Amino acid sequence: MDLDAVRTFVAAADLGQFQEVAAELSVSQQAVSKRVAVLERQLGVRLFTRTPRGAELTIDGQAFLPHARELLRVAERAATSVLPGRRPLRVDVIASRLATSGLMRAFHRAHPEIELDVMKLFTVTAAVEALTSGAIDASFRAVAMPGQPLPEDISSVRVLDEPLQLLVGPHHALAPARSVTLAQLAGHRIWMPGIAPGTEWGAYYADLAAEFHLTIEATGPNFGSDALLDTIADTPALATFIGEQTRLVWPSSHGLRRLPITGPTPVYPHSLLWRRDNPHPALALLRTHLTPPAAVPGWTPSWAEQQP
Repeated sequence: MDLDAVRTFVAAADLGQFQEVAAELSVSQQAVSKRVAVLERQLGVRLFTRTPRGAELTIDGQAFLPHARELLRVAERAATSVLPGRRPLRVDVIASRLATSGLMRAFHRAHPEIELDVMKLFTVTAAVEALTSGAIDASFRAVAMPGQPLPEDISSVRVLDEPLQLLVGPHHALAPARSVTLAQLAGHRIWMPGIAPGTEWGAYYADLAAEFHLTIEATGPNFGSDALLDTIADTPALATFIGEQTRLVWPSSHGLRRLPITGPTPVYPHSLLWRRDNPHPALALLRTHLTPPAAVPGWTPSWAEQQP
């Protein structure tokens, strides 16, 4: 159905004079009559009758009017959903408990007037494809993976360097320590069921394990953070890595401890990725809000340090 014809019909129903409709829509009176006639042919009914006072709705016109108004409202919502500056800013944060989600919550507190759509994409490949297609406006990632540089039309900026911590249960051999070194972790089992092949965090932990001779296991299904916390609390032989700003809550009976890691501190680099020609006005505001992080001394893989 021709939306211009529907819009003209609604204007005519409201104004009652085709001449006034023509002035309102900046078209000729002939164009108004033609649009109404086209709509009447499509519907197979008369929508108006001509009277000395102007155009009056027929019974069919009265029945069609509320639906015509709804058609225009739906069309407006459809356009708003995709027009930059009128639709929400779509941002991929990977997962709701991670530091990247915290960055977006802080942005929302600073700019509550900006509507957000928070997405959770799994791999950097999926994120880059979504950025390229325009499905999302920005993504938080560890820049790229070895041998997989970002496309030329994708920009990135480092926004957070997050130290890792060791999470242990009350009966783990390292539980009494105030902090641990990477050298001390050699020989201990680090269980991380969330690691998956083809992800940038998988590449990060593979390089970390190789560099410092660590045993990082990803065996078994990933039942989520609650199952991970239960297992770490109940299994003295297991520990896991978590980000310093990762939000986790567990029962006090678990007795879990978060231990800082030194010698060096493994640092997970978070960057914001976006398509260079993305016109959404809130994207520039987000980039300004996410100032470059203060340098955190520690270890990151060489590929994560590369910026396009």
